[in-house]
Amino acid sequence: MLDDGIPAVANLDANLLEALRRAARDGAEDGVELVVNSGWRSPEYQNELLRKAVARYGSEAEAARWVATAKTSPHVSGDAVDIGPADAAEWLSEHGARYGLCRIYRNEPWHYELRTEAIDRGCPRRYADPTQDPRMRP
Repeated sequence: MLDDGIPAVANLDANLLEALRRAARDGAEDGVELVVNSGWRSPEYQNELLRKAVARYGSEAEAARWVATAKTSPHVSGDAVDIGPADAAEWLSEHGARYGLCRIYRNEPWHYELRTEAIDRGCPRRYADPTQDPRMRP
């Protein structure tokens, strides 16, 4: 789940990882296991995911709704995680703000990032998809 021996977990931002650990402990008390399906990614792997998305969706514009470039992806910087299974992502969507863990995109119910201000104010409004996120623009 949150195994430091796995680079996808070990290379996450330390504050994000700590928030995930707290959420995972509390989720377990509710019978939910949070699993990091994808965390930190190398630039090479992110570029590979983007190439596959372009092939799948038929264009760079459509692929951008699902996969960021290596230069813009918060996965490459260690600032994002994809959580599974579906019940865990749902649990985190409901309870994540108390840990500062927020769902960022409406089309990606598994994608979470750390927003420490959410602890006091709740998570920010979600973007429809990554193409609406100003961080994803060159």
